Amino acid sequence: MDPSLLLVLSNLLHLQNHLDNPSTTSLLSSSSPSSTSSSAAPLLFFALASALSYASSSLLRHPRPSSPPSHSHHHPLLRSLPRDDSLFRRSFGLSFPVFSTLLDHLHPHLSRLSLPVPSDLALSISLSRLHLGLSPISLSRHHHLHPYLISKITNSVTRLLSTNLYPDYVKIPAGHRLLHTVHSFKDLSGGLSNICGAIDGSPIKIKLPSSTTAASAAAFRSRHGGHPAVLLQAVADHRAIFWDVCIRAPGSSDDASHLRESALYGRLTAGEILQDAVITVRGHHVRPYLVGDWCYPLMSFLLTPFTPNGTGTPARNRFDEALMRAREVSVVRAIGLLKARWGILRKGLNVGLDHAPQTVAACCVLHNMCQVAGEPEPEGGPWREPEESGTPARALESEKSFCFFGERLRQALADDLQEKQQRVR
Repeated sequence: MDPSLLLVLSNLLHLQNHLDNPSTTSLLSSSSPSSTSSSAAPLLFFALASALSYASSSLLRHPRPSSPPSHSHHHPLLRSLPRDDSLFRRSFGLSFPVFSTLLDHLHPHLSRLSLPVPSDLALSISLSRLHLGLSPISLSRHHHLHPYLISKITNSVTRLLSTNLYPDYVKIPAGHRLLHTVHSFKDLSGGLSNICGAIDGSPIKIKLPSSTTAASAAAFRSRHGGHPAVLLQAVADHRAIFWDVCIRAPGSSDDASHLRESALYGRLTAGEILQDAVITVRGHHVRPYLVGDWCYPLMSFLLTPFTPNGTGTPARNRFDEALMRAREVSVVRAIGLLKARWGILRKGLNVGLDHAPQTVAACCVLHNMCQVAGEPEPEGGPWREPEESGTPARALESEKSFCFFGERLRQALADDLQEKQQRVR
């Protein structure tokens, strides 16, 4: 047995024997202070000293880990926060259970970084900034940290979200998930077969540095509103969950050009994805396809409305209504919820331009986590984007074959939808 522990037990035993002695008891209960100090106090002093000696030697032999293995050892500030989900969402944009899951994912990575705060506090600072759209200066006053450190913490968290967690939470549907998606879209759209997602673009406000040239500023000026922006391209499923996002174009780009620059376009044109769940409609083989508005070119894997203003035949108008309904309940709602939850996307990205793509992608990952967890809509509902306007996109020469098959598939699906609806009547 450890000698220090033996010393503790010995002195405590002597103290107990002394206190059990009747004469000692009378002394302790006596009103004479001198008698007490001359009898029990020395033994009590040596017992306490021995205990402290043992505790310090034990701590030296078994030091506590410098970083906690999990979020069970929270920073005192975080432990003091309310566990009420509604209050938690007002500060961080998500509930405490989702926060805990997120911390479990990120802690092993954050603990290896040279951040000046514990992992849970780093995450709470980052979520506050993303949710409330606060500047580093505003947060530095609250947390008594330099604005540079606030920026470093946020950039570290968003980088981890957009790289390490992205593959787990932003996935192209396949197998049973793809089948479930196309069946759900059929119900939501009112009968259109084999939709697997809807695509749309959305400008995200940014703040350009003062050193930006006039030419660069013009390139980032949004086509919708005129403010500096980067363009988010998002594909969402029937649950308003993103399964692909791309942030590569400045605000002056159009949706069609952004699509052609994305990795998704390359995989679609090469036939690398969405090859399962092929069906036959009026003699045409229809693989799962995306739907988009008239800002996108018509192709075999991306179907768009016949007309932007409902001036087609009854069959074509029904198809357009069903297609736009599918788009509304999926990608339009997803982008609206994304911007409603993460105010930094509405108020303007107060991050460096080189950190803008990872910040937007990180918010998309957080959005998906909230949707998977069944988080309620933010107060006020989804953010509403201004209505888009412009001329319909045209296919490039290299896309002529995709456009040709897209026209045939779209007409077959429109005729099939009309026949189904007439049969129901």
